[in-house]
Amino acid sequence: MQERPVDTPHVDERNPMSDNSLEQRRDDVGAQSRPHSTIEMGDAANESSKRAPVAPFDGEDGIAYVTAESNSQDDARSVRSGMTTPQHGIVARFLQSINWMPPWCRYDPHNPPKFTLSMNILLAFSTTFTVANLYYPQPILNVIAEDFHVSYERSSNVAALSQAGYASGLLFLCPLGDIVPRRPFILFLIFATATTWIGLCLTTNFNAFVSLSFLCGMGTVTPQLMLPLVGDLAPAHRRASSLSIVVSGLALGLLVARLLSGVVANFTAWRNIYWIALGAQYLTFMLLFFTLPDYPAKNTGLNYFKALWKMAKLGVEEPLLIQACLMGFMLSAAFTNFWTTLTFLLASPPYNYSSLEVGLFAFIGIAVISLAPVWSRLITDRFVFLFSTILGLSFELVGIIIGTFIGNFTVAGPIIQAIIMDTGSNFAHTANRSNIYTLDPKARNRINTFYMPVTAYMLKEDGFGAVA
Repeated sequence: MQERPVDTPHVDERNPMSDNSLEQRRDDVGAQSRPHSTIEMGDAANESSKRAPVAPFDGEDGIAYVTAESNSQDDARSVRSGMTTPQHGIVARFLQSINWMPPWCRYDPHNPPKFTLSMNILLAFSTTFTVANLYYPQPILNVIAEDFHVSYERSSNVAALSQAGYASGLLFLCPLGDIVPRRPFILFLIFATATTWIGLCLTTNFNAFVSLSFLCGMGTVTPQLMLPLVGDLAPAHRRASSLSIVVSGLALGLLVARLLSGVVANFTAWRNIYWIALGAQYLTFMLLFFTLPDYPAKNTGLNYFKALWKMAKLGVEEPLLIQACLMGFMLSAAFTNFWTTLTFLLASPPYNYSSLEVGLFAFIGIAVISLAPVWSRLITDRFVFLFSTILGLSFELVGIIIGTFIGNFTVAGPIIQAIIMDTGSNFAHTANRSNIYTLDPKARNRINTFYMPVTAYMLKEDGFGAVA
């Protein structure tokens, strides 16, 4: 009997239970007649429920996951494109256009971007010229009062509402860093703040000026999004030193803002510092647009209000976070007490320093800015975080003792105290941040949001060595 050719389909009508039945043949023919893209969509859809972990960015938290769902959705969109309405197509194209990024910034799950020293310095540079927005008006509040013909008390609302806006953004915007992709979120905040800043450069109405200051302060929370981002990307053995570099950028921003604002307002019109700040913000936006890599969201689909509720629960469920906040609060009390009363000490006998000479004490912060990453690399990254925290508290205690006993008759006392206390504060807060970021890698923005207000961020977190 002659064998049946393998490549010729045959149906035995007398035996409906045979291997090559009519139903199987119909399925085969149907599969052959389907468009190739439809078959691919079906295959992608079958794989859409599978989750494949990808190597973490460069650390060991394992928070970066890419699912096959994204690929299947792309395939499905390509098949359904003919069925979308014109309105949906326009919206999709608009969203795609505003989220466009250079090819070298796009996220590749097979080759995630590496966290390098140059990226670390770029983030620090960005925080310098964004956090500076909060401190430009402080040295020139008297000039602002004269130009708007308001009292000094009313002009102080400019600085107060800038800080209030910052606090509001910290509470309500920073938790979004755990929900949405950080690159478009950071770029949007910088661009929106810079565009709103134009109103500060042009308005002649004081109430409008104060309101815009609040909005600009609210959008200036990008440094507090970059700190958790560094905590996500930096390898565990370099996390403390990487965070310290960004915090040094924050301190430099405060110092540059106060110094530059005073100098510019002294020799030119005070609004020129606002125009300079506007250019610095757009320059920062352009640099980040072409260099900041894209990263996937950590909690896609997380409800915003549930995220806020989770942040509140962290304050009672995580003993380590509570401990870090208490230590940070005590550090803030000592730090603020020194820098607030330093002005009165230096303006009184035997020093009798002028306001300019008292302001020059802010340059002491440069020593801490320069040495902070070195100390963090040599100490905080090599030992347990509690050791660095205790070391920071000890430094502050030594600084207080030295300043108390010799500060009344030699200026060396407050200088030594400032350097030692700033160094101790840097030690402790960098170690605290590195420690609490290990609690939940997917909630680092909310953890940072909880930590900052409790530790009185306005008084020391954004600049070591600044006169409060």
